[in-house]
Amino acid sequence: MNTSNNKILITGGASGIGLGMAERFMKENNTVIICGRRQEVLDEAASKLPSIITYQCDLSNSSERESLYNWIAAEHPDLNVLVNNAGIQQWMDITDANFFERAQAEINVNIETPLHLISLFCNLKSLNTIMNVTSGLAFVPLIKVPVYSATKAFFHSFTLSARELLKAKNIEVIEVIPPALNTDLGGKGLHDQAPPVSEFIEAIFIQLQEGKSALTFGMSETLSSANPEVLKQTFARMNQLA
Repeated sequence: MNTSNNKILITGGASGIGLGMAERFMKENNTVIICGRRQEVLDEAASKLPSIITYQCDLSNSSERESLYNWIAAEHPDLNVLVNNAGIQQWMDITDANFFERAQAEINVNIETPLHLISLFCNLKSLNTIMNVTSGLAFVPLIKVPVYSATKAFFHSFTLSARELLKAKNIEVIEVIPPALNTDLGGKGLHDQAPPVSEFIEAIFIQLQEGKSALTFGMSETLSSANPEVLKQTFARMNQLA
């Protein structure tokens, strides 16, 4: 992927990793569009990055995903990069009374949404790159977020297949694999001790410029290449199992 002179859509781009990627891409002379559910958060992002383009929509709604695509096709038909970054993480237990309802919400946003968007945006003749944001938890689940971990394992697997399936359309598929970072994912304060987003962004941009198709950092680099025994030990340690 060329890191400059693109027109890029980043879902969930108004905060966290999405906003970090948006800011970094803009420094590389790219046009960046971000979309998100909350207008006030989009407005805050626009105040920090005045040239950014924003679009308010609820990606959990399939009709709004279609409206987003139709708007892009009409107003920005030269868009060539789709970044599937939007996601939700919920701490839960299988015995919770509302477990299944919350699980459905995570599956919708973390799996159905990016798959639907990929299906839609592959119709854009200009599209040449898809970036899917998965997680180090795709390799070793955190049992406090069982559904989130499972959705990221699914999305990692799907991304490997999509990379091969879309070669015929000359669409490059890149996986972005973050570890825990200092964001509000899952709730405020949960990841305050994690590395800052800025360090992660700088690391993955170096890898992007090197032409890598899987972008890792810290623990996600370790887990993505670990053998089964290391993964087993990490699972026990991370989840504090006896």
